[in-house]
Amino acid sequence: MRRSRITITLNTSLLGKVDSLIDKKKIRNRSHAVEYILTQYTNSDVSKAVILAGGRGTRLRPYTYEIPKSMLPVDGTPILEHLINQLKKHNISNITIALSYLGDKIREYFGDGSKFVTNIQYSEEREDLLTGGALNKVKDKLQGNTFLVVHGDILTNFNFTEFIEFHKKQGTVATVALSTSAKPSNFGQIKLQGSLLTKFYPNTDNKGFKSHLIHSGIYAFEPAIFDYFPKKKKKFAIEDIIRALIDDKNVSGFVFEGNWYDVGDPKDYERAIKEFPRQLQK
Repeated sequence: MRRSRITITLNTSLLGKVDSLIDKKKIRNRSHAVEYILTQYTNSDVSKAVILAGGRGTRLRPYTYEIPKSMLPVDGTPILEHLINQLKKHNISNITIALSYLGDKIREYFGDGSKFVTNIQYSEEREDLLTGGALNKVKDKLQGNTFLVVHGDILTNFNFTEFIEFHKKQGTVATVALSTSAKPSNFGQIKLQGSLLTKFYPNTDNKGFKSHLIHSGIYAFEPAIFDYFPKKKKKFAIEDIIRALIDDKNVSGFVFEGNWYDVGDPKDYERAIKEFPRQLQK
């Protein structure tokens, strides 16, 4: 790659933020850090995400009797705020939160998002529409460009910029972020051929071990995804749509090795409380 030398003058505090990115591995020096920041800022025109935060969190009771699970604190900060901060690092600043159970508590905390330097809107379900129905409810806000969908009960240091770049290179309608688990049967298991998904086994299938790869609750979609949604059915899961996309060979898998915590039950929550703060310090 051809490079040109430039000279820039930066505010001292801003220069400190540039220096904080230098880890001598991925980012070697100041020039590399500035190039990394500019690449992140200019490469992606994706700015929209939907966070699915309507779950009742029944497996997390008694914690969730009065607090929605996405608002449970980890290191003194709600899970959902950690997630929004991670999206914001990658210039995803237009966020729609799909609400249901105790949704008012989420709305009261985040408001319009201005104090978090984001633009936050809400979609509220009066009945449980499952993940696909919740997404279908906001499709008018998602036309025209690639967008992300993220489950609201995960903690991760996921690189959304790399994910979006990968998705765009594949040319598929959808890309699913994949992680690994020692207990994959607790999650939706995935099989890949190259970068294409070939099989998806939801955890509700109860068919035991199929693959170490699991879906992580993070998706990149093109607006054409809505062509796969049922026309007359209001209540359905995103997993149903993924299966239809597999049949059309139109969904890719992005395998990542970063930290990822699914806060689904008390043991998972306790593990996240213990381990995730250490990841924030890295």
